[in-house]
Amino acid sequence: MDLPVSPRRAAARRGFLAQYTHHHLVVFLLTFFSYALLHASRKAFSNVKVSITNQWTPTDLNSSAYNVAPNATWNDNHLFPNHKSATIFLGLLDTIFLFSYAMGLFISGIVGDRLNMRYVLTFGMCSSAVTMFVFGTVTEWLHFYNKIFYCLLWVINGLLQSTGWPCVVAVMGNWFGKTGRGVVFGLWSACASVGNILGAFLASSVLKYGYEYAFLVTASVQFAGGLVIFFGLVTTPKELGLPDAGEEESAEQEEEEANRPLIGGDNEGDSESSYSIQAPDTEVQTKAIGFIQACCLPGVLLYSLAYACLKLVNYSFFFWLPFYLSENFQWKEAEADRLSIWYDIGGIIGGTIQGFISDLMKKRSPVLAISLLLAVGALFGYSRSPNSKPINALLMTITGFFIGGPSNMISSAISADLGRQEMVRGSSEALATVTGIVDGTGSVGAALGQVLVSVIQGALNWIWVFYFFILMTVLTILFIIPLIIREMRPAWRDRRTSRLAG
Repeated sequence: MDLPVSPRRAAARRGFLAQYTHHHLVVFLLTFFSYALLHASRKAFSNVKVSITNQWTPTDLNSSAYNVAPNATWNDNHLFPNHKSATIFLGLLDTIFLFSYAMGLFISGIVGDRLNMRYVLTFGMCSSAVTMFVFGTVTEWLHFYNKIFYCLLWVINGLLQSTGWPCVVAVMGNWFGKTGRGVVFGLWSACASVGNILGAFLASSVLKYGYEYAFLVTASVQFAGGLVIFFGLVTTPKELGLPDAGEEESAEQEEEEANRPLIGGDNEGDSESSYSIQAPDTEVQTKAIGFIQACCLPGVLLYSLAYACLKLVNYSFFFWLPFYLSENFQWKEAEADRLSIWYDIGGIIGGTIQGFISDLMKKRSPVLAISLLLAVGALFGYSRSPNSKPINALLMTITGFFIGGPSNMISSAISADLGRQEMVRGSSEALATVTGIVDGTGSVGAALGQVLVSVIQGALNWIWVFYFFILMTVLTILFIIPLIIREMRPAWRDRRTSRLAG
């Protein structure tokens, strides 16, 4: 007698895309571009650092390339005596942003799980756009240069931008279940890299008119995107009368349990439970879990610490790559901005391919570890790139593949896995909280890294910065090793059992 076919296997037979509707596509695109626009506005700042440095430094008043306010006005408002001081302050602004962003992530995850995420995301996008406009455009138009004011604005901007990632990951987790999550989230997590490319394009296209127009354009586009989110985003299938992804996963598991023979050697349950991070069955929760409870979920702290080291490297490329290309190779700022997109292209390809492989293996951490081992070699090779744009772009793409890919996986697919594991099955109110913890811890590491990058570069040189990146990548691998053992233990146990039975 044939056993009933589970919905998961039936969907697999119909095809990978058969389980999705046009609602899934709309949610995918809206969340994708909402976070892409947030990243584009951040990229605008990193891509105009050279112009800002020249504008803030009075020694460039004689340069015809930068026309600022009349000398009397400038001399009353200049910020720094030389480029080195201005560069250190830019690193401080990056650190301030990331620290406030990290603190905001811990809060935004909890808020997003308790309020309508559409409202939270819209508020964050529109308010952040206004802050960016004031920081880069209004202050320049008014010739108002003040370090304390810049720092305060960047604290506010970090808090506002932190509303984005926990909400969009939680919305995606509500719509897309575990089946195919690696490749779906791998492709979707390219939103940050696409935002970087978009920000680089927008900044470089208007930079000749002044850096203030880079802030103006990106802030305007982001504000418009926030309005689209307000009127178009559906945060959960329940709003349309459809089953939530978590409910589908729970129903599939219950059906498989009911159809499994009471006595037999089938270890499918063990292998399935080892997919990503799983914990023993417990009573289903229906209320939002607390911050401490979320931290104690299996795998959350280890992945958070690993992401702190990895995001330090990834965001250092994000904040400093155009500046590094301009300073180290003496390339024009607009050319450096356009060339830096190859790192993001590598991250897009890496996140998608590695997510697909992790779906096939039903394991995340081994794929991450192998990629990060190869990333060590990629970082070493890129640190010795010659003064050749094609070779630099190739090495940059490879580095982005092995650094940006794992970073995208941890921040999206793995965060969704952690927020959907057995201990919180049936409670979507854990998704944003867990995502906020993982990304928040990662942002703390990234914030510390921006200070260290500027200090190491100033005291030594860029080659030592890359050695520092290699050290952080190795630490990431060390944090992942216990997770690899946990995920591979069921397979090792099954193999040992098979040998004993044979």
